[in-house]
Amino acid sequence: MDIWHQLAIAVCLMMVIEGIIPFLAPQRWRKMVQYLAEINDRDMRLMGFSSMLIGTILLYIIN
Repeated sequence: MDIWHQLAIAVCLMMVIEGIIPFLAPQRWRKMVQYLAEINDRDMRLMGFSSMLIGTILLYIIN
């Protein structure tokens, strides 16, 4: 299996996972999006960096 095929699978799985909350709880998802719109850029970058770091560590552990 080539890398592009694996990347496509990963993107598809990410879309499925991200669609679960708006499908199951649209009101809660809408409130979360409104809350995220109020967060300043520094805190948003910190959350994004933390998420990338945790994801990288988990990938390292799994593989």
